[in-house]
Amino acid sequence: MKRRREKIVFFLALAATISVAAVSLLCIFIIIEGWPLLKNVGFTPFLFGTTWEPSQGKFGILPMVAGTLAVTFGALLLAVPLAVGTALLLSEFAPKRFASFMRPALQLLAGIPSVVYGFFGLVFLIPRLAALFGGSGFSVLAGSIILTIMILPTIASISEDAIRAVPKSYREGSLALGATSWETARRVVLPAARSGIITAILLGLGRALGETMAVLMVTGNVATFPQSPHSPVRTLTGNIALEMGYATGLHRSALFATGIVLFVLIIILTLFANWTRGRAS
Repeated sequence: MKRRREKIVFFLALAATISVAAVSLLCIFIIIEGWPLLKNVGFTPFLFGTTWEPSQGKFGILPMVAGTLAVTFGALLLAVPLAVGTALLLSEFAPKRFASFMRPALQLLAGIPSVVYGFFGLVFLIPRLAALFGGSGFSVLAGSIILTIMILPTIASISEDAIRAVPKSYREGSLALGATSWETARRVVLPAARSGIITAILLGLGRALGETMAVLMVTGNVATFPQSPHSPVRTLTGNIALEMGYATGLHRSALFATGIVLFVLIIILTLFANWTRGRAS
């Protein structure tokens, strides 16, 4: 029994070591490939440059950073109220039959490939946005709506788990003091589940930042600063996907350097998640 336990611990340690090594090697590879651009152009001109014209030797990604943030936080603005509201409904108010139907439906949404969402946006959403607001329809708003649909199941499912984990005694105590079910949910349950809800939101944010294909199909892919929700934009991930197939030399290195910027954004997001989780707990 002891030897079996030691073997299990050994394989778990080996699996953890392999995971860390794989991530480390990936990071090293991206940095090595992107270093020539950072060495020749510099990190500051690359990150804060406003012109992306690789054929002219101009590698400024600031418009794409702005486009990425506009689409991502637009999606969060739409998705968070819907997702947390859905989680609260399923965990606190919905009949059991309705909840048992909705949970698998949310999980099904999470499993649909991103290219299907992109095709839906291209065929259904873009023409309607063009008819409503004018222009081509390819825009920040289109990307935000598609990302909202994509990240809503993740945020809702994890938020529901966090809400259901709140001890039953909290609810009973609040109701015993005369609070209504809605007051209990809003003033007791949600604050108690805040740490888990924040984690869910940040996981959704991470997925939105890294999404490529669906956003690529509906945002217009124009490397300019977004002037309004109806402006076409290009995201960092979309830029890599569009140009990696034919990029060479410094152009190719610039795309890997874009990956470094995305990697740094994810690190900052992870650190912020740990910080907010610590404050919320």
